[in-house]
Amino acid sequence: MPLALILSSHVAGSRVGGYLQALALNHFGVEPVLVPTVLFGRHPGWGAPGGGKVEATVMAGMLQGIAANGLYAHVNVVICGYFADAAQVETAALAIAEARTANPDVVVLVDPILGDADKGLYVKPEVAEAVKARLLPLADILTPNAFELGWLSGRSGLDDRAALTAAAGALPPATVIVTSPPAPAGETGALLVHRGAASLLLHPKLAEAPKGTGDLMVALLAARVIKGDAMEEALTRALDGVVEALECAKDWGSPEIPIASLAPRLTQPPARTRIAEA
Repeated sequence: MPLALILSSHVAGSRVGGYLQALALNHFGVEPVLVPTVLFGRHPGWGAPGGGKVEATVMAGMLQGIAANGLYAHVNVVICGYFADAAQVETAALAIAEARTANPDVVVLVDPILGDADKGLYVKPEVAEAVKARLLPLADILTPNAFELGWLSGRSGLDDRAALTAAAGALPPATVIVTSPPAPAGETGALLVHRGAASLLLHPKLAEAPKGTGDLMVALLAARVIKGDAMEEALTRALDGVVEALECAKDWGSPEIPIASLAPRLTQPPARTRIAEA
């Protein structure tokens, strides 16, 4: 029974964060265990989200219950996403250590949700520092955008493939996936830096897209890693799944990414992603 431990947001009325990831993983036969960092009613991009932060002590208590049921031994992947304070990050780091003790083969996937080029950091500086100090050394796979990669690596001028590759290669994780790197007009995708080799994967870019594309990519990638797909293939198929979901959202006029109704289209999406020539 494949199992994913998700430490991220639960947003009831929007398909983003850990809740989206739990729904998507179900389609792959992966059992999600979601420990929320916030409980919101909707994505903040829509306005005041409602709800609030989950205290780190509450998260720790939930994780103690999970441990007491022996679930850590069955966790295949830990997904770390949005954190609202530094104490939550510390709680996550301790949970990862416990999961690794119970199952040394667990894969730790950290999506460092810290900020972007337009806004800078949109988490508290102490949260970003905690992610860098506590989660970066524990990650097997890291999925920053270019701004987050620059912040974590302490490098600037990451505006081309070579600079992004060098910055990614300087970080501890064996695999760094840079989302939305510079790409030809009409395309977007991800830069995969895996064990010293780099690949740029591109797919068509939609003019508008609902929130949550990064969260969905992470979930689809995690599902395929659990299945044992090679990293480049896993990322390619994950990106294909994201494009398919966005095309469906566009066709159906949905302001949110549809997840529950897309089972075969997420698990067996049409090929949309190409590997760019060096």
